[in-house]
Amino acid sequence: MSAESTPEPGIPGDDNGTTGPDSGRGRRKPRARRRGLMIAAWTAAGVVVLGGTGLGYVYFKLNGNLKSVDIDQALGTDRPTKADNGSENILVLGSDTRSGSNKKLGGGTDDGSARSDTAMIIHVYQGHRRASVVSIPRDTLIDRPACTDPKGVTHDAARDVMFNSAYSTGGAACAVKTVESMSGVRMDHYLEVDFAGFQKLIDQLGGVRITTTKDIDDPDSHLRLKAGAHTLDGEQALGLVRTRHGVGDGSDLGRIQLQQAFVKALLDQVEHVGLLGNPKKLLDLADTATKAVTTDSALGSVNSLMSFADGLKGIGASDMTMVTLPVRYDPADPNRVLVEQSKVRLVWNALKTDTAIPKAATTGTATGEAAGVVTAS
Repeated sequence: MSAESTPEPGIPGDDNGTTGPDSGRGRRKPRARRRGLMIAAWTAAGVVVLGGTGLGYVYFKLNGNLKSVDIDQALGTDRPTKADNGSENILVLGSDTRSGSNKKLGGGTDDGSARSDTAMIIHVYQGHRRASVVSIPRDTLIDRPACTDPKGVTHDAARDVMFNSAYSTGGAACAVKTVESMSGVRMDHYLEVDFAGFQKLIDQLGGVRITTTKDIDDPDSHLRLKAGAHTLDGEQALGLVRTRHGVGDGSDLGRIQLQQAFVKALLDQVEHVGLLGNPKKLLDLADTATKAVTTDSALGSVNSLMSFADGLKGIGASDMTMVTLPVRYDPADPNRVLVEQSKVRLVWNALKTDTAIPKAATTGTATGEAAGVVTAS
């Protein structure tokens, strides 16, 4: 079974599969399409609209909410070359810090540490009409480069460590450096969202509608859903994107399949939310979103986020291809996965050359057996 999820890979910018009634080809996209990708969609949605209202105090408030990390300064010039064709790569992380308001949601001990619970590379193709998303399993064994953490402490390179250890070792800059070292692909932007912000955003949206084809019961993530239609509140949505034992083979790969399905449902729904006629709801969403995310310094202002979101206005759920990094289970430890090097080269080459990820890259690779369990309602 392939690790790939719908829609099928195709030539970027091709109209294949995007000419239905909701595609908007040949006409201006509705304002609601001017949202970013993944959870960062909320930030973009708020600042794009509010930034043009003339409400200076709102603009100032949102700017004050934003947190950013200067990735360029931290990593210097020894990085992959930036593409000059207008395509972009964005590393999106979900942080499972155990401190503050996240402690109750994340569980475990407040030891001051944080891990990247979710990692996705979003490649936006030239012309900004299509995107590919590559999910990186947190349990992937990789070689981490030497990193300097936010306190200035340098950590030696390490071999055969879990991917999510890069973030816990050296923060955002180390996560970016690790992805660039693995792929040879420049990360143009960085976006991070935490547990508490994610849950609050979903609640403010009014929930996300999904359908499950199987019962999901995971005491670890406190999620219990019978097969059927549901409108998930924030706590349930968080449980869904974090569950790994409630369905499938209990692996991180199954969790990724659920995450990808949830993201598609979220993006499908966000197009139809009537925010323009409800300024208070829009302000609440924008306020929460700008508090919930951490960006690279290039996106660390309302003006920058407005420009970034406007550049993604033509991309919806039907314009995205989602795959999981090609991996196989580690024979020495079933809780770890190893990169399929011959296949992953196909993925990295596609991102470097701004071409579609070939189906061969994910055919026959390990999966979590949770494909099709969650769909948009």
